[in-house]
Amino acid sequence: MFRYLVRRIVGGVLVLGIVSAVVFGLFFVLPADPARLACGKSCTPELMAQIRHSLEIDQPVQVQYARFIKGIFKGRTYLKGTEAEIQCAAPCLGYSFRTNELVTDLLKDRAPATLSIAFGASILWLLIGLASGIISALKRGTWIDKASQGVALAGASLQIYFVGLILQFILVDKLQWLHSPGYVSPFDDPKEWAMEMALPWLTLAFLLSAIYARLTRAGMLEVMSEDYIRTARAKGLSSRRINFKHVLRGAITPIVTVFGLDLGSLLGGAVITEYVFNIPGLGRLATDAVSTVDLPVIIGTVLLAAVFIVVANLIVDFVYMFLDPKVRLS
Repeated sequence: MFRYLVRRIVGGVLVLGIVSAVVFGLFFVLPADPARLACGKSCTPELMAQIRHSLEIDQPVQVQYARFIKGIFKGRTYLKGTEAEIQCAAPCLGYSFRTNELVTDLLKDRAPATLSIAFGASILWLLIGLASGIISALKRGTWIDKASQGVALAGASLQIYFVGLILQFILVDKLQWLHSPGYVSPFDDPKEWAMEMALPWLTLAFLLSAIYARLTRAGMLEVMSEDYIRTARAKGLSSRRINFKHVLRGAITPIVTVFGLDLGSLLGGAVITEYVFNIPGLGRLATDAVSTVDLPVIIGTVLLAAVFIVVANLIVDFVYMFLDPKVRLS
């Protein structure tokens, strides 16, 4: 088990290293001038010189990348030796001259909203999807199964900007059951935080639970046809024990895989969700940085999204050890 985990962690670190090199290269090695892109149209020679000095793009590429990696682990100093000296503590992902803020501070400010959306919605869509899929599989061919799959098909076919606006019109504007979407820290006002997050949670849960319901149903029906399930029934095991200890356990492996990928991607930035509900999260930060060509912020958001996805996959690999005995641990 230990060797298995070590291999997975080393692989994840290598992936992050490759991602950091690729992202850095895209913005600092390509022919386009990063200083000119960051400076914009109304650029003075003084501002251009300051950006070049701050980004250290007058140095060789290998020196630039080495300083970038060193800043992640040890921190770095921008404009060293001048009155405008900027200290960036580890993990330092750069400094935005568009907003005059450290990239890490921007990420810390926006991450709580995205984390709130991702974890709250993921719990709902997983519970609803699993419950719906299990019921459909156990009631195969009945009206319950057909109704459940019909709702799942509708959910998988719709888009968040359509469902979100419809639910907001009904639940917020007309019935006034929920508050307008926004973000308040759960440490300041937990009730208000939950009320403002409820609509994004419900919207994502409705759309994504449809996929999990179909995966759960298909997986359980496939496992039910296996020989060892028929053997378990022949031995006289109860239907409850067979369905939940053997069938569901055998069908849940692909669901865990998809859940890890969906959660990791959502943690990296729920772009459409944040724009539809006007929530200041990582997704909006990334798209705003793209529109203003804020290179340090773009690099920071991409790397953070990569970290979330790698960590989510490591957790999925760890869960596999307990769900699937066929996973090789050596």
